[in-house]
Amino acid sequence: MSWFIRKEKGINTPTEEKREAPDGLWYQCPNCKKIMHTREHKLNAYTCVHCNYHERIGSDAYFSILFDDGVFTELDANMTSGDPLKFVDTKPYPERVKATISKTHLKDAVRSAYGKINELDITIACMDFNFIGGSMGSVVGEKIARAIDHSIQTRTPFLMISKSGGARMMEAGYSLMQMAKTSAKLALLSKEKIPYVSLLTDPTTGGVTASFAMLGDFNIAEPGTLIGFAGPRVIRETIGKNLPEGFQSAEFVLEHGFLDFIVDRKDLKEKLTGLFKLLQ
Repeated sequence: MSWFIRKEKGINTPTEEKREAPDGLWYQCPNCKKIMHTREHKLNAYTCVHCNYHERIGSDAYFSILFDDGVFTELDANMTSGDPLKFVDTKPYPERVKATISKTHLKDAVRSAYGKINELDITIACMDFNFIGGSMGSVVGEKIARAIDHSIQTRTPFLMISKSGGARMMEAGYSLMQMAKTSAKLALLSKEKIPYVSLLTDPTTGGVTASFAMLGDFNIAEPGTLIGFAGPRVIRETIGKNLPEGFQSAEFVLEHGFLDFIVDRKDLKEKLTGLFKLLQ
């Protein structure tokens, strides 16, 4: 005979006594659908402990992963976009920028900062996809250019972390000019023999890929990153053929010679330290 006998069927806890798990306590991987504790996910550099899926993260997370003790000094923190073309789609461009700033608490699609990684001084510019798809406008180009200037002035290695859908259509030709502007600044960096590593993260496309993202002394990427100029659907419809499996993934791009290597985010800090010491 069982030592425990349930006298009533079901659980009869009153509604007011029920406790729910706090929001954000658990994280479900969008790739393998398995559940893990949010703290465990964060400690694992925002990668899945089951399948190693690399979640898209922004500048705040990258800065906390890379800078020693999360300590850094931000550059040009309050720079925001103007409206040179008086652009209007479903809403005026200034209203869209204002709404995005309020939603994301970012000023634009890139943040730049300097600090130390493993006691090595470094300057980093990191893009945020949450700000209008990480699109490259005048502010993005100017902040990257100024970050490169800071690298030259302080003789510190430069790291560019790209994550973008391409040029910002609301600024048209002004956004395309940033491709030439940033490329010219990187030429000055190279002339000064200061190391530059470009890290491509998911996704890196459009004018960003066609300019500073592919101009590093080393071009590296995270696993599974989408890398390309035009998107797979546009290419498929243009050429009228099915694309190879995994087309434009970091692994495909590496196999065809456009990347130096793929680095797991958990190893990123140590890899970057080694690269910059090698290049100095």
